[in-house]
Amino acid sequence: MRRARALILQILAACAVAFAAIAVAPVSARALDIKRMKLSNGAVLLVAEEHQLPMVTFSIALDAGSRHDPSGKAGLAALTARCVNQGTKDLSSEKFNEKIDFMGSSLSLSAGHDYAVAGFTSLKKYEKDTLALMAGILSDPGLRDADIERKRAEQVAGIKAAEEEPGYVAGVAFAKELFGDTAYGHPVTGTAESVAHLTPDDVRKFYQDYYKLGSAVIAVVGDVQADEVKALLEKELPGPKGTVTAETAPTPPALPKGLNIKLIDRNVQQANIMLGFVGISRTNPDYYKVQVLNYIFGGGMFASRLMKVVRSKAGLAYSISSLFDARLFPGPFAVVLQTKNQSANEAIKLVLQQMREIQENPVSDAELASAKKFLIGSFPLKLDRQSQIASFMLDVEIFNLGLDYADRYPSLIESVTKQDVLDAARKYLHPDDALLVAVANQREAAIDKPMLARTATGH
Repeated sequence: MRRARALILQILAACAVAFAAIAVAPVSARALDIKRMKLSNGAVLLVAEEHQLPMVTFSIALDAGSRHDPSGKAGLAALTARCVNQGTKDLSSEKFNEKIDFMGSSLSLSAGHDYAVAGFTSLKKYEKDTLALMAGILSDPGLRDADIERKRAEQVAGIKAAEEEPGYVAGVAFAKELFGDTAYGHPVTGTAESVAHLTPDDVRKFYQDYYKLGSAVIAVVGDVQADEVKALLEKELPGPKGTVTAETAPTPPALPKGLNIKLIDRNVQQANIMLGFVGISRTNPDYYKVQVLNYIFGGGMFASRLMKVVRSKAGLAYSISSLFDARLFPGPFAVVLQTKNQSANEAIKLVLQQMREIQENPVSDAELASAKKFLIGSFPLKLDRQSQIASFMLDVEIFNLGLDYADRYPSLIESVTKQDVLDAARKYLHPDDALLVAVANQREAAIDKPMLARTATGH
């Protein structure tokens, strides 16, 4: 570790001027030149050459997310990712981590709802050595019983700790009620009960079924040459070959008409509330209209209507925001807020009223201009680190956004009109057919179902 720290200090000192330049002038989105290639194993390779610093970042998206968890085995994708990252058949987890630390590299592998992502960042001089280690765990992971059992215990412990948080409890219940036993109906990490029953054979089978590089997307950013990266990957990352069969979008169970209310009793001072419904996928053509809509409604922090009305004006919420979580398939839309138990009814009522208001009347010119200015102006800041650029490039390929997407994004947002926002609100917001989850001291909160149901329908 001392040697690794010394190397990092050396490179930081040598590149102080470059870091200073980046700090005052983030890389423009328009400076991003992405080259696209195909590897012989079927993987798609995207490369962005950034020669300011002698560093490289590799990210590999594998079609191995939690949406592939078998019924009754929630958390298997997450556990598999944790275990694949525990060395190779010839290299124990301890030796594997020692090699990573010696080089000062960082290497990770984790699963999300849609994909598992393996990646590393290293000094240019250690690019090949770090890649060899990552290729080793992807092609020939150890998957030893002892490592799997240790990681399973860690995952169960993490879930139990999270279950003490009312916000986590609300999120789990919200997903379960909204998506049922479909791809997005359980947390990525699973439940303590489901993970406790997973076996080493479950992990090894999941790896064999879904860690196939023919379905992978690889993004490489940094001090590299595109043709050299391709040649290196052909040599170091030949397998496992094959592809994962594409899935059709699952159909979530239909909520009963009206406002569906699920109450969870906890001895807490603040009610944790989620209100929402199924939203959109990332490939929905209305995505940019929805982005502007959500910024104005609840995603724009202190610029949003929910923050101004529910928190600042009424003083009813400690925090409040809204989000369209656009995934490979339609993900959730949710308003998330925390308020005193005694304020829960009034806070929820205001949220529902604001939802109906933005459906009934166009947003103001000032609101539209502010949303566009922020969304366009903040976009380059999402591309000021190699890891962010690599993640962006994965999205470009996975969601078929086009290699010139960074150039086109400002015009996509700028083209949104007030009528577009109004149309999107009417199409994608459903106050009268929504799910409400409230984790609260239910005696103090005294959720008024009839009153909220009338509010949801505008009566």
